[in-house]
Amino acid sequence: MASSGLPIHIHCSAQKPSVSSSANFDHLKSTLSSAFKPFLKQIERLPLRIDVAPQTLNNTCLKLVDAAVDSVFEFADQPLLPSQSNFGPVDEMKEAVQVTNIQGEIPRDFAEGVYIRNGPNPIFGALTSTSSMFGRSSCTWIEGEGMLHALYFCKGVEGDWTVLYKNRYVETETLKLEKQRNKPSFLPAIEGDSPAILSAYLLNMLRYGKVNKEISNTNVFEHGGKMYSVADNHKPQEINILTLETLNDWDVNGGWNRPFSSHPKKAPGTGELVILGIDATKPFAELGVISADGNKLLHRADLKLNRCSLCHEIGVTQRLMKYEKEGYARIGIMPRYGSADSIQWFKVKPNCTFHLFNCFEDGDEVVMWGCRALDSIIPGPDKGQNKFDWFSRKLRPIKPIEGSMDAVPEDQLVFPRPYEWRMNKQTGDVKERNLTGTEYSMDFPFINEGFVGVQNNYGYCQVRDSIASTASGMAKYGGLAKLYFGEQNPGFSLKENEVEGLIKVEYHMFEKNTFGTGAAFVPKQGGVEEDDGWVVTFVHNEDTNISQVLIIEAKSFTSKPVARITLPFRVPYGFHGTFRPMQLQNDILRILLNS
Repeated sequence: MASSGLPIHIHCSAQKPSVSSSANFDHLKSTLSSAFKPFLKQIERLPLRIDVAPQTLNNTCLKLVDAAVDSVFEFADQPLLPSQSNFGPVDEMKEAVQVTNIQGEIPRDFAEGVYIRNGPNPIFGALTSTSSMFGRSSCTWIEGEGMLHALYFCKGVEGDWTVLYKNRYVETETLKLEKQRNKPSFLPAIEGDSPAILSAYLLNMLRYGKVNKEISNTNVFEHGGKMYSVADNHKPQEINILTLETLNDWDVNGGWNRPFSSHPKKAPGTGELVILGIDATKPFAELGVISADGNKLLHRADLKLNRCSLCHEIGVTQRLMKYEKEGYARIGIMPRYGSADSIQWFKVKPNCTFHLFNCFEDGDEVVMWGCRALDSIIPGPDKGQNKFDWFSRKLRPIKPIEGSMDAVPEDQLVFPRPYEWRMNKQTGDVKERNLTGTEYSMDFPFINEGFVGVQNNYGYCQVRDSIASTASGMAKYGGLAKLYFGEQNPGFSLKENEVEGLIKVEYHMFEKNTFGTGAAFVPKQGGVEEDDGWVVTFVHNEDTNISQVLIIEAKSFTSKPVARITLPFRVPYGFHGTFRPMQLQNDILRILLNS
């Protein structure tokens, strides 16, 4: 399996699936032909007149193709184990609700605004798989349709708080289509047998003009005063933050016609948004720079990659941006308004890095902090392997579990942990080191967003519970970590082969069988220091089946949450969250009534 540099390593899901040999492809063609021969004969017998409208003819042909698909492909729900129950979907709410069960107090200087998190929520109750004469294909665990979960913090004139909660699907065009058909329609086209995947590609394209559906389930971000939902496989969708209504696809007023990576970055100083768009056909990767108001594409550059690579994350500094070329262990640095010819490449140790804390310039060096692993969890097991067993093995801890497991080499696991790269632009040298030890796996990093692209002192991330993840075959995060980038771990003794020691880390662990997602930093109003503020996160207790939002003071990170907000509905585990400060006093009724 190929390994790569920053920021992601993946079996390239954006690439067309490969068929192992010409013999396999000939077999596929023969199977396709025999499978659809009865329907082709029906088409030949149709009493079509020359004056039939083209649209009518087209609709008739598509109906026949739909009938063929319904005949050949059998859809089935992918069951969830009891330990996976909170990965299951919830119903979309028809209206917002007020939340009154709050333990502790929301601080008076907490920012008024919206805490919002994205995540997969399969529209028909479960992810699906298909079986046919071509084999099996199935949706991966990241493919459920996007659902936004929002908590509104409204501050009254007397300083009292009103908290509202609502959820809503991101209404992509493909979600609307499947709602209209009232059944799963897209054939799974990422994981499974090559002939089944290839036939899914072809039939999805024929029926809907798209290889796969638009999931928009990964991240939410703000730019130019507007909020957007995004996943790697399509353009972002603009969201009305008060109603969670999906407004339209964001193409930067016609200037952008390809997907965004899920983590675009605002450039410090200018407020410009740096984006990276990946596609399965040339140009495989393009850089874009969008104006601070979001109205204009200021720069676009073909990075001239020779293959398609799914890039989930990029980083910016005050002058530079970075991207990753899958299959090569190297990092590229280029000016924000540069071209492919201006990229400076640095060879690094093979790795899989989905997410970054931050990037910044330090003299001649560009420093990058991310959560680095040595293997990838996407797209999943190879043909013939049991999916649950495969994920369970990959999510094991490095250290042995007492009485049950032996130690496992790190390169055989998906075990991300904080890592540092220092690229010297003058000498071309790279220095690399782990920032934390092997006690905990950590991912989904975030910082005070006021420090994106400039040197920062603190980072935060979710701490994986490797035991619970192994038992369920799904990643579960049992706590949070605060990293002190400038302070050495006082309990660490230097090894001969390491130049610097591990850094100081504080942990905030949740209650037993409680796991969280979508954590974000909320700066304190009028705060002076970088960690003046709070960390908010959705959590779910699997013993009580209760979901909450926790508010944790960043300066007293190991202390109990200052507030526990118990939600009236279950919130499934998801992906990334953010907090948008905004005044809401005059919008409470609009939030409640416009759902």
